[in-house]
Amino acid sequence: PYAGIVGYVDFNGNFDAAIAIRTMFARGNDAWFQAGAGIVADSDPDDENLECHNKAAALLAAVPAARRMTAQRKSGSA
Repeated sequence: PYAGIVGYVDFNGNFDAAIAIRTMFARGNDAWFQAGAGIVADSDPDDENLECHNKAAALLAAVPAARRMTAQRKSGSA
């Protein structure tokens, strides 16, 4: 899944949402990364492309940390 909104509406009518322009979906040993940028009239294509790559790199960097935390939890050392 990429983009759209992530949010909630509660029974009191409160609402909060964010635009999901960086997403990671994992299933089993597979993961899918997607990153985007907010394009406006004076956006520079090269800068926006670099921004997308940097955002995806941050998602990718989180994977080893998640694996370590999962291993620690499974071993009971967390």
